[in-house]
Amino acid sequence: MSVSIQCRLKSVSVREGTLRRVTAKLLRLLDEGEAEVCIALVGDTKMRRLNRTYRNKDRSTDVLAFAYREVGSDVAPLLGDVVISIPTARRQAKAFSHSLDEEVLRLLIHGVLHLVGYDHERSRQQARRMERKETELLDTFTPLPSLVVEP
Repeated sequence: MSVSIQCRLKSVSVREGTLRRVTAKLLRLLDEGEAEVCIALVGDTKMRRLNRTYRNKDRSTDVLAFAYREVGSDVAPLLGDVVISIPTARRQAKAFSHSLDEEVLRLLIHGVLHLVGYDHERSRQQARRMERKETELLDTFTPLPSLVVEP
């Protein structure tokens, strides 16, 4: 298993070891213990550019997932990329009255679920299935890990 992390933001520093361990645990819980994942923490400008390029939506978003293999395929070890907008995560954390760490964890879980084939945009039934799995996975992280540090 391999977890790559990129963060070039000055607004936060990443606890890379903790983020790797959390991601590794998520992958094991999803029976993807041998998979490779790349995580990028970006700003809203970069996220808007990615969202416009790959989804034709000219706005920032909280998380994007880029799957590199077909669902159900066990050929390629590289599962994909999860890109999280820290400024958007910060705003959502404030709106939902929880910490930035919790919001980053929620977005990471959401992104990884997309990589393994969950898709809330297919149907309301799929959305409920994904929401249940997100809650189940989030509940396995007690106490909440510290993933990012704001200066």
